[in-house]
Amino acid sequence: MPKKIPLRQCLGCREMKPKKELLRVVRSPEGEVSLDFRGKAPGRGAYVCHSMDCLKRAIKSRAIERAFDTSIPAEIYEQLTAQMEAGDGTGE
Repeated sequence: MPKKIPLRQCLGCREMKPKKELLRVVRSPEGEVSLDFRGKAPGRGAYVCHSMDCLKRAIKSRAIERAFDTSIPAEIYEQLTAQMEAGDGTGE
């Protein structure tokens, strides 16, 4: 029997994709929001494609705020955008 591949929905394009193909946005237990390139940071996770367009779409629609059930300051969004641009070599 083939191994089951976990699927997650991108907050930007709303497509279901394999978890390994997506970038995790995580809210730590302390309330700090950041990008998790390895997918192993502790806290509540939400997923977005390795695409700047998907991240911008998720920010514009406030999907990240809804996923974490909290308001997120604009400077956090700027940090997420900078982290996505810097990346870790796995982005597009």
